[in-house]
This record gives sequence, C-alpha cells and structure tokens, in this order.
Amino acid sequence: MQQFKAVTRFANANLARSELHSELEICQIAIQTSGVRDFATKFVLAFIPIFVAIDAIGMVAIFIGLGAQVEAKRRQQEALLGIGTALAISVGFMFLGKLVFKVLGITVADFQVAGGLILLVFAVRDLLDVSGEKKRAPEAFGIVPLGMPLIAGPALLTALLVLIDSVGMVFTLLSLILNLVIVAVVFCYADRLTKWMGKQGINGVSKLVSLLLAAIAVSLIRRGLIGR
Repeated sequence: MQQFKAVTRFANANLARSELHSELEICQIAIQTSGVRDFATKFVLAFIPIFVAIDAIGMVAIFIGLGAQVEAKRRQQEALLGIGTALAISVGFMFLGKLVFKVLGITVADFQVAGGLILLVFAVRDLLDVSGEKKRAPEAFGIVPLGMPLIAGPALLTALLVLIDSVGMVFTLLSLILNLVIVAVVFCYADRLTKWMGKQGINGVSKLVSLLLAAIAVSLIRRGLIGR
C-alpha cells in the first residue's frame, strides 16, 4: 500500500513538473510573440510618418524635372548624392537637432521658413530664366535642392524629432534608412519614364515642377509664419 502511494506521489510530481514545463513554454512563446508584435508596431509607427514626409512616389516628377537637362548617368549620380546628403543631414539632426535649436534659439517654424525660402529662390530662378542660355544649375542639384530641403525637408526633420521621443532612436533610424532605400529604387526607375516621355515632355515637366516647387516653398513659409 505504501509503495502504491509512493508511486502515485511520484507520478503526480512528474505530472506537475510536466504541466509546469508546458506552462513555461507557453509563457515563453507568448513573450516572444509579444516582443515581435511590439517591434512591428513601433516600426510601423515610425515608418509611416517618415514615408509620408519624404513622399518617395511624388518625388519622381520633381527628380525628373530637376534633371531634365542632365545625362542619365549624371542624373543617377546626383540622385545618390541627394540621398546621401539627406541621410547625413537626417542622422545629424536626430542627434543634434534639439541641441542646435536650443543653442541658436531656433524653432521648427523658423526652420520651415528657411527651407521654404531656399526652395522659392531655386524655383523662381528656373521659372524666370529669360537669358535663353542653357541652364547650368540643374546639373548640380543633388545636394540642393534634392537632398536638402526636398528629401530632408522640415517635415522629415520635424517628424524625426517627434519619433525619437515616441518610439526611440533605433526604430526611427531603421525606418529612415528603409525609406531612403525606397527613394533610391524609385529614382533608379525614373529613367524609364524619362525615355517614355521624350525631350519635349521632360521640358514641360521641368517647368511644371518649378511651379510646384514654388507652391511648396510658399506653403512652407506660410506654415512657418503661422506656427511662430
């Protein structure tokens, strides 16, 4: 009888240990699932605002317009230069933006006005070109205005500062890099659209883009003045 009780207790103990082990495995799976879900949520929360701020799809027409008078190889070089410039400015701004703003007494509204003025000068110079000479400015458009302030504009830089506080530096940086990769892919396929439209079509797009740049510049200045 005692042996039977001992065997029963031993079996119950093994059963309890087995149940405890199963519960631990379930907890571990739940924790891992929760971690993946949390990672995905934070990444999406960081990715979407940056994607909207950069507007990679809408950047195609602007990129084609800026490089209308440039050879395809040079246009791709300027695209890479613009993306590299945007990445450098954005990463630097992520680490030093708040400090620079605080030291210089600059606000986001001031930054919007400055970016709008840069765009407005560039657009007006292109629209009011009455010299009849072949423009040289578009040959070097990678840093300004493509990299800054079109890709790394006030909207993107402001979004980066907000996202760092809400989702953290790592998720913000990963989302930024992925969005810039998307921009690079879009720019690589822009040449196909250029060949399809032809020279006259590209020239027309170039003037239209200059007008759009002027409108974007005025919008930035207006929002900056309202936000002061």
